[in-house]
Amino acid sequence: MTHDSRTQNSPGFRQSVQDVRTIAILRLGVGLIGILLPPALPFGNWLAAQLTGRSTDGFWPGSMSGAYYTGTRNILVGALCALGVFLICYRYDRRDDRWSTAAGFFAVGVALCPVAPEGASSLQRTVGAFHLAFAGLLFVMLAMFCLYSFRNPRSAQPARVGTAYLVAGVVILASLALAVLAGMTGVGSDWSVQPLYLGEWLATWAFGAAWIGAALELAAHGRGDAATAAIPRQSEASALEPRHPEARS
Repeated sequence: MTHDSRTQNSPGFRQSVQDVRTIAILRLGVGLIGILLPPALPFGNWLAAQLTGRSTDGFWPGSMSGAYYTGTRNILVGALCALGVFLICYRYDRRDDRWSTAAGFFAVGVALCPVAPEGASSLQRTVGAFHLAFAGLLFVMLAMFCLYSFRNPRSAQPARVGTAYLVAGVVILASLALAVLAGMTGVGSDWSVQPLYLGEWLATWAFGAAWIGAALELAAHGRGDAATAAIPRQSEASALEPRHPEARS
């Protein structure tokens, strides 16, 4: 029996493959929420209006957070809570664990602290301030994954893949800045689809695409042999490299 076959049959190797699959599934879950949520909110409002015979005017909320006061409130809150659970359960290495746990709590905070409505009371404005803070921190943490975690210079990651993650991280931060600017200045507030929503949509799609890409990349590694199936953790990459290449014969 070769060294590789013994390694692949060992409980430690099977556990590492299970870890790869679990992490890939969690990454995929985060990515799918990011891709599906932005179109689901206006489409859900439009569909509900159609089915109940109500007017479809104003079915597109002014912002994704504004959907809390529409018929798709449960979709928004449920998706954010699911996103929070995925991120809190995500385990990769020490740094990423901290980032994902913080991002998960921020996502739950966004869900539980709705944005302030028009004519809000002082309590609603306070809760709305927490909402904005949690939302901004959530987007920043998700951008950090794209900029620093998924771009792993210590793995055999193609340069184009690292560039794609870099672009996704920049798009998240740039779109977030544009959304904040649009919200503060009121630019396009009379548009049927407001710039604030478009900025949030683009940022959400950017992190969704990046997390789906990271899931597929990790799943591809998991189909390799004992060396390539190991998770290329940032802080442990050197420890996962074989110390004696000649022992693999």
